[in-house]
This record gives sequence, structure tokens and C-alpha cells, in this order.
Amino acid sequence: MQVVAHRDHPREEWRPGVETRMLISALTGATELCIFEQWVAPGAGTPVHAHPVEEVLTVLSGEAEMWLDDRSGIVTAGQSLVVPALRKHRFRNSGTGMLHIHAVLASPVLEAQVEGKEEPVRRWMPAEAEE
Repeated sequence: MQVVAHRDHPREEWRPGVETRMLISALTGATELCIFEQWVAPGAGTPVHAHPVEEVLTVLSGEAEMWLDDRSGIVTAGQSLVVPALRKHRFRNSGTGMLHIHAVLASPVLEAQVEGKEEPVRRWMPAEAEE
């Protein structure tokens, strides 16, 4: 039995105004899921991107404006957005306090195709997969 102590995984700056802490991924032995948290400063957020798998974004605290394709809406604490595979999406902190998000991807590795970039982003891969 493997127990993962989340406090052992420090937050890392993902981009200005966004800190991420990986909780579960291929690095912790997962084979089907990637779970992480993000803390997002007011006005900060993500670029338009898509994943090859489904993602669920849950707001733990704060308020986010979330886009799925060309539609947007406000998502608040206790609400989730289900993002189907391959759909363009993004979010930003639309509130005045810190936004805290919990994200689950149906893959043990985070892979995202950011709009305007040729190469996909890949994070939390086992060392042997990076070689």
C-alpha cells in the first residue's frame, strides 16, 4: 500500500501568479490519473489549451471565469467544470482573493497542447519516459 503525503510535494510556480502542487501522477505510481492543486492570484490564469483526455476542474475557494471553446461562465467554490478530451479551455481568477482549484486528468501525465505552440507541454513524467 502506497500512501502519498501531499505536504512532501512543494508548490511550484507554474507561470506568474499561478502556483501548482502535484498530488498524484505517474511520479507517485498512478497509472490512470493526474491530480493537482493550483493557487491563482487575482487576474492570473491559464492560456487556451486542450488535453488528449478528460479533465475536471473544481473550485475549492474563490471564483473563476472558465471558458470551454467559445462559451464562458463563472465557477465558484463547490462547483466543477467537466472538460471533455480535446476541447479548448482556459480559466482565470475573476475574484479579488486567491483562487484555489483542484484538477483531475484522466492520465497519469499532464499533457496539454497550448494554443499557438507547436510542441505539447508534458509534466510529471517518470524519469525513464523523459529520456
